[in-house]
Amino acid sequence: MAHHDIESVEVDRRSHVEVLFDDGVRARFELGPLRLACPCADCNAKRTRGQSVQPAVERGDSITITDAELSGAWGLNLDWSDGHSTGIYAWEKLRAWVDAGEVGTIDESGGSGNGGGDGGS
Repeated sequence: MAHHDIESVEVDRRSHVEVLFDDGVRARFELGPLRLACPCADCNAKRTRGQSVQPAVERGDSITITDAELSGAWGLNLDWSDGHSTGIYAWEKLRAWVDAGEVGTIDESGGSGNGGGDGGS
């Protein structure tokens, strides 16, 4: 099993995204940092040029998810309240971020292993 295989995903549109990986690692991603880490080409280009990805979120303004869909079996596509919708958050990328301490937090206590959410559909 790869470290980026998932058991479930839960999307709280106002607060966070939580992913339970098959190895029992539960990662929680708060929305502001997740939006700022958007992996799309446009956001990556802005970061490379030293520009702000989303100035309002960087100032501490709130952001919400307006829609969330699985992108095949390899990631999550999020539509944001600021109109941005091109970033697909691959499970592998989310796991790498949380393992490196870049974005998200880890809870290795596991829990029930049944996180509900949209993971199986």
